[in-house]
Amino acid sequence: MSRNLKITIPCNSKIHDILIAELGQMSYDSFQEMDEELEAFVKEELYDEKKLFSILERYGLSHEIKVEKLKDINWNEKWEKNFDPVFVDDKVQIRATFHNPQPNYEYDIIINPKMSFGTGHHETTQLIVSEQLNIDHENKHILDVGTGTGVLAIMGYKLGAKSITATDVDNWCIENSMENFNLNQVENFEILQGTINKLTLPGSYDIIYANINKNVLLNDLPVYSNILNETGILLLSGFYFDDIDDLKEKAAQNQLISEHTKTRNNWAMMRLSHSKI
Repeated sequence: MSRNLKITIPCNSKIHDILIAELGQMSYDSFQEMDEELEAFVKEELYDEKKLFSILERYGLSHEIKVEKLKDINWNEKWEKNFDPVFVDDKVQIRATFHNPQPNYEYDIIINPKMSFGTGHHETTQLIVSEQLNIDHENKHILDVGTGTGVLAIMGYKLGAKSITATDVDNWCIENSMENFNLNQVENFEILQGTINKLTLPGSYDIIYANINKNVLLNDLPVYSNILNETGILLLSGFYFDDIDDLKEKAAQNQLISEHTKTRNNWAMMRLSHSKI
């Protein structure tokens, strides 16, 4: 139980997804979408008006927001009532602890769906999970940047990864991913809190997942390039189809080549490497 604020942001629905991704990095824990507004919910002690206005300015939005204090609500109970299982490529099911497993799915990922981003419902998560199925993970060292609930890292482990390093900036995500790793009996993992360019990472990686947003990806591509093995694979998502060219250009500046891209409902995923494999 906690005291929450509801922030109502006037904006077109076309920008909702990117705002949700941005605000999710600032510990906003749930959202309600309307045609010309986005309602964002955050714990009162975590609300930072200056940072919020900075994001709104970045996307040309007005500061004319509405801030309301809400009565105490059990947000986890509310979230659970609205959480449905996710199925990817007829091979992967992502379900909550309160769902019964469906037969005939090769991979079963179980999560406690608290408020972390990455429950599997968003197109970007599904795009990366689908691409993971095409990559040899056996005995590979994996880095999952912005892990959220830990779904991508868990999938990597189930595909045979030898070790998992997961990072996130939000304490809620760190706790939730730890819980979900244990639920799925993930072994040989570590979870680090902080931004990728400030963390001291233990080594280089065979496969890196980064499902964040365009601005963060553009900023962090030099880091990904430095810590990706020569024959490694980098999977990026969290951006729109229209952003692909900008990311390809930045990647090329950092000795990374786009092998291919996939899209779903205007969201995109890009697979990169240091050289064609």
